[in-house]
Amino acid sequence: MLKNFLWVFFISMVPLIELRGAIPVSQALKLPVISSYVVSIIGNMIPVPFIFLFARKFLEWGQDKRLVGGICRFFLLRGTSAGEKMQAKAGRGLYFALFLFVGIPLPGTGAWTGTLAASLLDLDGKKTSLAVMGGVLLAGVIMLVLTLLGVGAANAVAG
Repeated sequence: MLKNFLWVFFISMVPLIELRGAIPVSQALKLPVISSYVVSIIGNMIPVPFIFLFARKFLEWGQDKRLVGGICRFFLLRGTSAGEKMQAKAGRGLYFALFLFVGIPLPGTGAWTGTLAASLLDLDGKKTSLAVMGGVLLAGVIMLVLTLLGVGAANAVAG
C-alpha cells in the first residue's frame, strides 16, 4: 500500500497533472479517501515554493538554450498569459482570482501554472502561497467528489 501512496504522491507533483490526476488514480488503486486527499495535497504543494523562487529565473535562462529552449518558452508564454489574464480580470482581487484559477480543476490551471504566473507577475510570496494552497484544497475536494461520483456511477452500471 505504501508503494501506491508513493505513486499518488509523485503523480500529484507532476506539472499539468497534479492532484487532478492523482486523486482518480488513488481511487483506482482503492486507497483510503482521506489519506489519498492528504497525500495528494502535500505532493501538489511541495513544488510551489521552488516554482515561485526559481522557475522564472530558470525559464528566462533556458529560453534560448538548444535542449530546453522550447519547453522554457512554452512555460514562460503560458505563465505570462495566465498571469496577464488574471491581472486584467481581477484588479484588486488578484489573490482571490489566483485561488479560483488554481481551485477550479480545468486543464492547465493548477498550482504549477498559478504559481508560475504569480512569479512572473512578481506577486507577494506569502499571499501567493496562501491563495495557491486554498486553490489546491478546493481542487482536491472537487476532484474527490467527481471521482467518487464517477466510481459510484460505474459501480451502479456494472452492478
